[in-house]
Amino acid sequence: MTDPFDVDHFLALPRLSDLRLSPDGRRLVVAVATVAPEGTRMRTSLWEVDPGGRERPRRLTHSARGESAPAFLPDGSLVFTSERADPDRKPDGEEPSGALWLLPADGGEARLLAAPQAGVDAIRAARDRATVVFSVQLHPGAESFDKDAEREKARKDAGVTALLYEDYPIRHWDRYLGPRDARLFAGDVDADGPEPALSGPDDLTGSSGGSLVEPTFDVAPGGEWVVTTWRRWLPGSVGDDLIRFDRSGRTRMVLGKGPGTWHDPAISPDGRTIAVVYGTDGDKDHASTEWLRLVDATSGKARDVTRKLDRWPMTPVWSADGSAVFFTAHDEGADAVYRLDLKGERLTMLTTGSAFSDLCPSPDGASIFALRSHPDRPPHVVRLDARAADQAPTELPSPARPEAELPRRGAIERITATADDGVDVGSWLLRPRASSAKRPAPLVVFVHGGPIGTWSGWSWRWNANLLVERGYAVLMPDPAISLGYGQAFVDRGWGRWGERPYSDVMAAVDAAVARPDIDKRRTALMGGSFGGYMANWVAGHTDRFKAIVTHASLWDLRPFHGTTDDGMWWEQEMGDPYKDPSRYHDHSPANHIGLIRTPMLVVHGEKDARVPVSEALRLWTDLRRHGVAGRFLYFPDENHWVLKPQNARVWYETVLAFLDEHVLGKVWVRPGLL
Repeated sequence: MTDPFDVDHFLALPRLSDLRLSPDGRRLVVAVATVAPEGTRMRTSLWEVDPGGRERPRRLTHSARGESAPAFLPDGSLVFTSERADPDRKPDGEEPSGALWLLPADGGEARLLAAPQAGVDAIRAARDRATVVFSVQLHPGAESFDKDAEREKARKDAGVTALLYEDYPIRHWDRYLGPRDARLFAGDVDADGPEPALSGPDDLTGSSGGSLVEPTFDVAPGGEWVVTTWRRWLPGSVGDDLIRFDRSGRTRMVLGKGPGTWHDPAISPDGRTIAVVYGTDGDKDHASTEWLRLVDATSGKARDVTRKLDRWPMTPVWSADGSAVFFTAHDEGADAVYRLDLKGERLTMLTTGSAFSDLCPSPDGASIFALRSHPDRPPHVVRLDARAADQAPTELPSPARPEAELPRRGAIERITATADDGVDVGSWLLRPRASSAKRPAPLVVFVHGGPIGTWSGWSWRWNANLLVERGYAVLMPDPAISLGYGQAFVDRGWGRWGERPYSDVMAAVDAAVARPDIDKRRTALMGGSFGGYMANWVAGHTDRFKAIVTHASLWDLRPFHGTTDDGMWWEQEMGDPYKDPSRYHDHSPANHIGLIRTPMLVVHGEKDARVPVSEALRLWTDLRRHGVAGRFLYFPDENHWVLKPQNARVWYETVLAFLDEHVLGKVWVRPGLL
């Protein structure tokens, strides 16, 4: 490859997600996002991939608004969501919401199944019956999609935008909750008539009162019942219970309650058992933890099956014959794929070393298809043997660019540092291949968010390869509280963010700059969310870095508790601030403003409710009042992440210019559109 890996190249890369396998195992479908022609949004289309790897991928859908969230019905037809316009509806000047569409198994034009005004969110399809379950936001008291539209029209005609709350929380990620809340609906697809139709659909849950915030759910093979997570809001406690809703009579059964939380339920092929991830609530002295449970779908009786695995399982899926459950888990800077055979509860690691997601077991039990990525390789489609341990996956042709066109001029390796308590701290190090003792590369340190997280795969929001192309080496450490190194490693940083996580980051930096191919005199550090917290903490505790970039960052933890979308989550780790605010105070970077000397770039989005913009405003005011050099990059239309292509371009251009100015000593070049 001779063309530079710049922001243009980066934005042009196809972004793969939502891999799905047809019931007969003959078709793989994947969602592929690219920049829309106007350049201000991403547009997703659905592509078919040959599971055998013989045929070239082909595009299935093409519309101006795009398609996403595919799910196969038993006959091989495909349901998905799309904001494409209804061809049988007279345009009313309003942008359409994400409706439910059907693409017949033999191709042809997609058909509209349901178009609630607020749009369709997540979709699940039954294994043995043409039943589709989906979530929709409706006004309380609305008995149908039409009644909901009437209620919304009445508010609009009256010019009312006010929201009245009687409980907490009132926001989630980037929006205020209400006046609508989510419900689950189920309908049967009739594809035999001249026009496909969706019977019903039936309201399974009724008004949820905010309990279906980010639900994870699954539908029984025959479509007769659904299991879903159900958020509970209690003073000082928040989590998700596991609830079964029967379609007949809309009956409700609690299969799993707290303390603790349940997520990612998957129903077995015979409908008798639910594989689900269960996690404990943490407290000031004990970190939360997660493991896999098998729950009887009728009685709710549960048994734990991965307690001996010192890893947190994610997104379980069943083998076609129901004899095994597959899942992924973070594993030392990667995501391992595991097979759990229920007979004897035998656990096999099928592969590791990369990040894996979207596991799709084949109906013959021989293979698993997945998306794989790496810190220097975007997601692509692979095939695994469903039984072989420690294997190398087979890559399939997919809509992603082939290997020869990807940015591989950088070198990548795992390095290990030793913390002051003797614990190993692992990191990814990406560097220019030309770096050497004679030409050491300047270093930029990336600190991940979470705080419970890890660097395990490709990142569309924080892409180290763009910096490597610019001549920087990038260190991506996993400090205390990171996943993939065992529960004790999470415990080391729990509730003490300014202690072990900080010293681990510094130990990783010390190990990196001790290398002859790294220039220890030219270093910078940057992070987002918890990584932004750590950037702020580092700024007040050392002046070893030439520059610091802090994105969507926490600055003062006590007021943060009252402005974030759900302060109760943080009480599990930091304690009840109304009774004992000591941890909030002791671990607030704001306490150390008087010691900051390093130039800082502050980045924040107005619509961020997880870390509200008030944190950035306070941070920026404190920096300027104390004479700290820096800049503030503000996005009025972004949330916790910078997602829009044109804004992502500005983000990278500004960050790189700031690093070049302070690390390389170049003249500040203001991005052209700012």
